[in-house]
Amino acid sequence: MEAIPAVLCCFKTFNSPQDVAPSVRLSRNSNSRNLNSLRRSEPAGRQLKAARARRPGSVDRRALTELAVEGAVAEEVEVERLSTSGAGVGESDVSVGEFSSGMRISSEAGKDELGDRVLESPAEVGGEKESLNFAEILEDEEVKTVSPELLAREVAKRRNFAIISHPDAGKTTLTEKLLLYGGAIHEAGAVKARKTARHATSDWMELEKQRGISITSTALVFETQGRQITLLDTPGHQDFGEDTYRTLAAADNAVMLVDAGKGLEPQTRKLFEVCRMRMLPCFTFINKMDRPALEPLELVDQIEKEFGLATYPVNWPIGSGDRFMGVYHRPRKEVHIFSKEKHGTKAATTQIIPWGDASLEKMIPRDLFAQLEEEIELLEELSPPLDMEKIHNGDLSPVFFGSAMNNFGVELFLETFLQYAVPPSTHESDIGEVDPEYPNFTGFVFKLQANMDPKHRDKVAFVRVCSGQFTKGMKVRLARNGKTIALTRPQKMFAQDRTTMETGYAGDVIGLNNPNAFCIGDTLYCGPRRSFPGIPSFSPELFCYMRNPNPSKYKQFLKGVTELLGEGAVQVLYSSDPGRTDPILAAVGQLQFEVVQYRMQAEYGVETNLEPIGYSVARWVTGGWPALEGVGKLYNCATVKDQWGRPVLLFRNEWNVSQLLGEKPEIGELAPYALPPAEVIKK
Repeated sequence: MEAIPAVLCCFKTFNSPQDVAPSVRLSRNSNSRNLNSLRRSEPAGRQLKAARARRPGSVDRRALTELAVEGAVAEEVEVERLSTSGAGVGESDVSVGEFSSGMRISSEAGKDELGDRVLESPAEVGGEKESLNFAEILEDEEVKTVSPELLAREVAKRRNFAIISHPDAGKTTLTEKLLLYGGAIHEAGAVKARKTARHATSDWMELEKQRGISITSTALVFETQGRQITLLDTPGHQDFGEDTYRTLAAADNAVMLVDAGKGLEPQTRKLFEVCRMRMLPCFTFINKMDRPALEPLELVDQIEKEFGLATYPVNWPIGSGDRFMGVYHRPRKEVHIFSKEKHGTKAATTQIIPWGDASLEKMIPRDLFAQLEEEIELLEELSPPLDMEKIHNGDLSPVFFGSAMNNFGVELFLETFLQYAVPPSTHESDIGEVDPEYPNFTGFVFKLQANMDPKHRDKVAFVRVCSGQFTKGMKVRLARNGKTIALTRPQKMFAQDRTTMETGYAGDVIGLNNPNAFCIGDTLYCGPRRSFPGIPSFSPELFCYMRNPNPSKYKQFLKGVTELLGEGAVQVLYSSDPGRTDPILAAVGQLQFEVVQYRMQAEYGVETNLEPIGYSVARWVTGGWPALEGVGKLYNCATVKDQWGRPVLLFRNEWNVSQLLGEKPEIGELAPYALPPAEVIKK
């Protein structure tokens, strides 16, 4: 039996102005007819009121115990026998099961009348005590955890994946078309839209709409073909690679998008290595076959040679460029002929014909048909067999060809992906692997986003559920500091649109309104304490002071710095000189600075000036200020501090780093990035 959440008890007598506060104390009238006469359907508070009205002169009838999930807890609680006196009242030991069979116990019952109390320890009251294991409490229908059968069924329904690519490979367009074929939207938007057209769903930020690029990761949750899909759209631009890296930490599968005319590109290579490091199953979609393209065999050969990754072409293109007309689907030996729809906003019409049908030679031009016959024969002889275990281990990549812009091959890809993709997988923690069907809730924060709703100045923490069942209003603990947090307003994400989420399971992504409680990489848990590995920041390469030229906007400037830079997309440092209070922005690419300036103006009404600093390398002093003070004066570097007050050294190049370590090895380790500091956990 797993550890059971702590107990929240509401305990009040009818004739006493004082609440009684043991961990769990149960007493009842020796005449049980009064209990049975109370209607189960009414909230407990109204039942108590009604009972008191019927017998206004009566003495203590019973104490009402309310059980509710809180954070981590105790294996057992104490049940105390009350010593009561009064006419018609007797004592009896009542098991929780027996007690709850007489009335409905609900955490929502009559809070205004019963006085909720969170109990940390048994009250120091007299009386005999005995222990009761919480396993007995779980027998009650109202408080037992989710059944293993339900948990397994819900986890099996989930599919979670991220799309990675080089910029301009068509990633946002593919995302939009997957939503179209998944039934999540009825008309696909464009990345660079005409004035009368709708924008892409995943590009919700105004700057994304203006520039036609993805700047921030987005979670889109929808249901199709009996599956609940969480699609994580990531920025393709290398300046936002850190955001993509964090998002991949929350994904179970990856879809690598390749431009058919360009083949593998630098950012694709970099992100694929992250997928390989995490052993993610990787599906390849070769896009833009409706434009001049490299030979399909050459594209497949690139993937195999450069990545050392075996491939299995699931479908094969018929023609390319303006002659691209369909694909051959190998598993079912079918030919899919596409009809182009206007602007690609609606689902494409597809004609499916079995391979070997005589009509194919009439529908497909002679040269394309002869080429298709030859290439199918080569594939059957040379490509490895379809091995689902290798796919799930990341050792074999299923390959698909198509055109996201024209919707060619997208529906076939989605259908096959749902068959081949892995459900939510295990996650490593500090005390061992966490299985998705582990009954206690666990999850981690992989992204923070400010001002998704500019009207309310909100701040959303994106949480990947790793195990157990999430329920609205539940209380969890934060591994970093041991604090208990009530998750009262969970949201299901669909880009900028959000709806209230009542329950969630492993594989789901939940949006939580963040009252500055979370950091990227934080672990949330119920039951025994555990912590997932943190998500480190990239080492920044560009640095500049951000200044506020308008003193009257100081409050807005300070708020913007706190909220925007708290997302982690751009790191913030401060001078060690108390006289210089302007923040130092530290980023991987120049575009990150431009986005911060744009958002400071658009979301906070503050114009800013940037002053570049001539450094390109940052190193955190792991020994802290004592290690720094012990080495004396330093040359060829600047000393600053991060948002947690820890020392950071800025260098002009890597050679200066090596020089310092050679001259003053007593400084200890210099780290290229740092995790949020672990806070002292209060007992």
